[in-house]
Amino acid sequence: MNTAQPLLRIDRLCRQRAGRIAVQDLCLDVDRGEVLGLLGVNGAGKSTTLSMIAGAMRPDSGTIHLNGEDFLECPELGQRLIGWLPERAPLWQELTVLEHLQAHGRLHGLNGAALRQATEAMLERLELGNLARRLAGVLSQGQRQRLGLACALLHRPALLILDEPANALDPVQVASLRQLIREEAARGTAVILSTHLLAEVTAVCGRVAILHEGQLRHEGMVDASDVQALERRFFDIAMNGRSQAA
Repeated sequence: MNTAQPLLRIDRLCRQRAGRIAVQDLCLDVDRGEVLGLLGVNGAGKSTTLSMIAGAMRPDSGTIHLNGEDFLECPELGQRLIGWLPERAPLWQELTVLEHLQAHGRLHGLNGAALRQATEAMLERLELGNLARRLAGVLSQGQRQRLGLACALLHRPALLILDEPANALDPVQVASLRQLIREEAARGTAVILSTHLLAEVTAVCGRVAILHEGQLRHEGMVDASDVQALERRFFDIAMNGRSQAA
């Protein structure tokens, strides 16, 4: 049994949006080196949950502890410990790929030689070197997604949050993304992968949490040898709003 303190602990997290409950009484732990799949249909509360964990949205109630500290009381922890790729990568149309990386690096406290080395490493790792001088406004959707991922990884975060990261990626790029997630987990990075695609969860996640109408309806280990069991559970929750017995 792992008794070490989890990197991330959220307890009874609640948030309303547009007058309705988006997330209700959500409790989850994520350990270092773990890849957690956050699974649910559109509107299940996944993006709202990730926005709260990333510090972009404050919960109405509940707590978030990051590396043992109260994240809501110390939001500056996110600058150092969190890398976040929202569903739509937030890019400035008039900046080049290189300028994006340099700006994000400075926002996360990198400068000088450390910034230069981190930037060069991300250009190579995400295969963006030949696009370094290209404006973000003329990038394809897949290239924009890769740039957003490079910005999220630049400062080597302890927690990587990915919201539908495979959007607009071709099959080769999806395979590369899966390999990158595995590499980050092997380095001890905690990864939360939000998706509505079962294949993404079974390919890289060790554990899955299924949300429905803002509530956690199932949490458990992923058995890649029995994809149909997870599929049945997911569709039962999506259709009936409940989890099947194990």
